[in-house]
Amino acid sequence: MAQDRDIYLDNAATTYCNGEVFYAMQPYFISNYGNPNSVHQSGYAARDAVEKARAAVAKIINADPDEIYFTSGATEANNWAIKGIVWASPIKRVLVSAIEHPSIIKAARWLEKQGVEVEYIKVDENGIISIPDLLAKLAKPACLVSVMTANHEVGTVQYINTIANICSKNNVYFHTDATQALESVSINVKEMDITALSLSGHKIYGPKGVGALYIKRGTNIDVFMHGGHQEKGMRGGTYNLPAIVGLGKAVEICMRDGNSNNVRMKQLRDYFIKEVETKIPGVKLNGHRNQRLSNNINFSFLGVIGESITAMLDTMGIRASTGTASTSETLNQSYVLKAIGVADDYINGSVRFTLGRGTTKEDLDYTVNCLMTVVKKLRTVSPINLKAGGENV
Repeated sequence: MAQDRDIYLDNAATTYCNGEVFYAMQPYFISNYGNPNSVHQSGYAARDAVEKARAAVAKIINADPDEIYFTSGATEANNWAIKGIVWASPIKRVLVSAIEHPSIIKAARWLEKQGVEVEYIKVDENGIISIPDLLAKLAKPACLVSVMTANHEVGTVQYINTIANICSKNNVYFHTDATQALESVSINVKEMDITALSLSGHKIYGPKGVGALYIKRGTNIDVFMHGGHQEKGMRGGTYNLPAIVGLGKAVEICMRDGNSNNVRMKQLRDYFIKEVETKIPGVKLNGHRNQRLSNNINFSFLGVIGESITAMLDTMGIRASTGTASTSETLNQSYVLKAIGVADDYINGSVRFTLGRGTTKEDLDYTVNCLMTVVKKLRTVSPINLKAGGENV
């Protein structure tokens, strides 16, 4: 069945590299390969390409180009933001949401081992940050609040403007990981008063291994990568020139096509949700039903294991996942789903489907039919389902 099918529904993990992006990068591997720091014509040309990409990244979030710093990806950007701000501050206290990406959660846990006080902001059953809990925690001085723009597992979009405003009034820096949200959510760092923002190339049809950190001018933040004088001395290391060019091109395409892509994917998302909820019993949609990324659907299926579902779907030509690519190889329960209060009977059966620019209605119809078959088959043999009440959940 899978020979003539290859339906990729794991775009939150990574996207393909857009053809326009690929072609824009090619010359910088072969002919325009100068080091941007070299003081000759090849270096100047490479430097111009870097600055053009920097301007594109700045434009999509309404930053100034000199506030954009290129990194190896969002993981590095997240680590730099949270560690760099703490290192530079006399106040060693950080607040992060309970459902942040592992690159924030693990960085925060590492900081705790260094003597930094870290507190985790509660979220409700939809994954929305508890404003009362944030305000209560800000009664004590902190140097940083970090809340992601949109969650990587359940797709919930936060009220970033409100959170940033609260932080500003409390004289606390605010960082947001916008990795999943750049194509779906309109972000204006100046109007929102955001201190730092992370993003990544491979989530927006750009190359892997490149990202950026926006740092508001005047922010007190320490150097993260020591080395040469690249990035105004703030991030050493030779520029990944082709990837930076690719990131800039991917951002330009986001600005050009993002609105039409989002409208189409939102329609497909809502169609898929309705079909699954109508045709498969014992299913729960995780995350906010409406305030979610246009391409994200996270379902929990009662009485089955999510890894079993994705494995069987894979044999049918459907690529999905049980959560973030950083943790989905393990069988541990999702800390995101636990934080939003999903019951154990459902949490084990979670599957994330994330649509892409190439996803069609026919792809989703096929996926729904396969899901019906897979879930029904697994429920007939699952000891979890038998415990929950039998195959006809």
